[in-house]
Amino acid sequence: MDLSGPWRAALADDDLRRGALGLDYDDDGWEAVPVPGHWRSTPAFAESDGPLLYRTRFELDAGPGGARHWVVLDGVFYQADVFLDGAYLGDPEGYFFPHSYEITDLARLAPEHVLAVEVACAQPQDRRAKRNLTGVFQHWDCMDPAWNPGGLWRGVRIERTGPVRINRMRVLCRDAEPERANVMVRAELDSDEARTVRVRTTVDSAVERELEQSLAAGTNVVEWTFGVDNPRLWWPRALGDQPLSTLEVAVSVDHEPSHARSVCTGLRQVAMHRWVLSVNGERLFLKGVNAGPTRMALGEATPEELRRDVVLAAEAGLDLIRVHGHITRPEVYEAADELGMLIWQDLPLQWGYARSVGKQAARQAAEAVDLLGHHPSVAIWCGHNEPLTLDVRPGEPVASKRTAIEFVSGQELPSWNRSILDARIKRTLERADGTRPVIAHSGIAPHLPQLDGTDSHLYFGWYHGEERDLPAFAAAWPRMVRFVSEFGAQAVPADAAFMEPERWPDLDWERLQGHHALQKVVFDERVPPADHATFAGWQEATQRYQARLLRHHIEALRRLKYRPAGGFCLFSLADAIPAVTWSLLGHDRTAKLAYHVVAEACRPVIVVADRMPAGVAPGETLGLDVHVVSDRRVPIEGATISAVLSWPGGDQGWRWRGDIPADGCVRVGTVQVVVPATSGRLVLDLDLVAGDDAVSNRYESLITRS
Repeated sequence: MDLSGPWRAALADDDLRRGALGLDYDDDGWEAVPVPGHWRSTPAFAESDGPLLYRTRFELDAGPGGARHWVVLDGVFYQADVFLDGAYLGDPEGYFFPHSYEITDLARLAPEHVLAVEVACAQPQDRRAKRNLTGVFQHWDCMDPAWNPGGLWRGVRIERTGPVRINRMRVLCRDAEPERANVMVRAELDSDEARTVRVRTTVDSAVERELEQSLAAGTNVVEWTFGVDNPRLWWPRALGDQPLSTLEVAVSVDHEPSHARSVCTGLRQVAMHRWVLSVNGERLFLKGVNAGPTRMALGEATPEELRRDVVLAAEAGLDLIRVHGHITRPEVYEAADELGMLIWQDLPLQWGYARSVGKQAARQAAEAVDLLGHHPSVAIWCGHNEPLTLDVRPGEPVASKRTAIEFVSGQELPSWNRSILDARIKRTLERADGTRPVIAHSGIAPHLPQLDGTDSHLYFGWYHGEERDLPAFAAAWPRMVRFVSEFGAQAVPADAAFMEPERWPDLDWERLQGHHALQKVVFDERVPPADHATFAGWQEATQRYQARLLRHHIEALRRLKYRPAGGFCLFSLADAIPAVTWSLLGHDRTAKLAYHVVAEACRPVIVVADRMPAGVAPGETLGLDVHVVSDRRVPIEGATISAVLSWPGGDQGWRWRGDIPADGCVRVGTVQVVVPATSGRLVLDLDLVAGDDAVSNRYESLITRS
């Protein structure tokens, strides 16, 4: 029975807690609120931080003898107390997984019932020591910090089962080869009394395993493994097809069905060595993007909107989506499974947390495996994003002077978040799921005693340095570019009505920084608004700067393919609100200039050269190496690469021919020239032709006389 729809709600207080939980209370004067939904979307609670008391009435047929009934809350932001007809059921905590409570005895007392749920989602008092494991929803520099995600954000239902219910089910593909795949299943069975049951496992209706299982009264954990001969392997979109299968576990009592659960899964195996991921034994250079929530009010995103973000990432030539600092709706994972997009899955931990959250964080890590383990697209677990005790203020750069000391100490010195909390989460993930690589935390630089780090967050050209600095940095610190999981620059979106451009240049900078993520102090250095006479001119300049930075960062990292780079994840895909962020797509999914530039830089085959200096002088000698990077799984034979360097009044050309190795990067030649005695633009055009592949690239500099 689906209980979604309009419920009644009121701000909770002690009087309501005492008197408003049972059937006799009249809630007609309360506000109508949608379930699923977030309470801030109801005008009466638009500025409320709760807690709210929700109520709904329903009728329930107790059914035949032996039937059991359960209240299931599919998503609660973030904590709750649950009551049926005034009787206390439990106190769920954790927003992304379902919580269930048996109501069999209460269901038999009368046909009419009232379900009351008090929902709390307190704003963190100290953002350096948060207690709610809500990730980016309550602490992030890409969403309005005043937002509160509280509410019954996913559906609520009544579930009827027989005497034995499958409370939880975990499905993992342990290994997969062309001859055989092995699947592990872990089921938590709840029985109303001691008995023997039959557990049947089917894949696409074919019985793979059937067993008799003795159960005690209460919760029983049963684990088993079965093999699938000659499986159809699931592959990422760059490597092959994505066949999916339906796996069902059904429990019967005395030959009568009691309960069944099914998941859609794919058979494949993943591994990571030195930050190079392989799927079914085939290595893959990962071209990825960070993705925040599709909407700030995630429960209100449509299935089409959720799927569209995955499609847009694929159309940009990307292979990987990092679900950044949160766990999203099922539609995203289903779309990734179908489209062959790999997922790096963060747990909802972002920056600093209180010491009291350790046990809860470990429990929720195991819940994440139960919830998502069957998805073949989920390739990597990450426990915690940037475990630094930062309190980033609205519109303030993460690497500002105010937080610089905290940032450095958090990277190099032991801390409870990084050293204890994250180690515990990593152990939990590895014990629950030994089939995927697990990263304890993201964005940690090499530190003593092992001088090892994790992936890198390198914001050259935004928070530090210049946008041209990445290649030299990579040459000096190759360990720091094994996997770069964040880089980019903010840019003004196409739909900028929320910025009130008609006020230019006197925009409400304080509002834009406080509620729309704009980092004015960084723009003043990188793309100063004061340099532009019109808003449109500044808007275009920000998009060009972002596109240029992303293009050259991607080219530099692809040239380091497997030596040492295993891939990258640029920051970020799309905005959850009207905002000025690092995204490729605005909140309305209109593309910024960078989206198309990234799609070109992520083509399967690209031809690239050393980047020319921004300015050169006549008589200066240039030596520019030309490389071809190919993600094709077979060699490219007989490729022709041409280079033409042109300047006002002249040009010079080069031409090479040869084979391009499969899944590799090869240097094809060097452009060597003495800069002519002239002034104006110096342009290098590259072209590659090989079979159906025809790609080009262009680099520019300026010849200036001193």
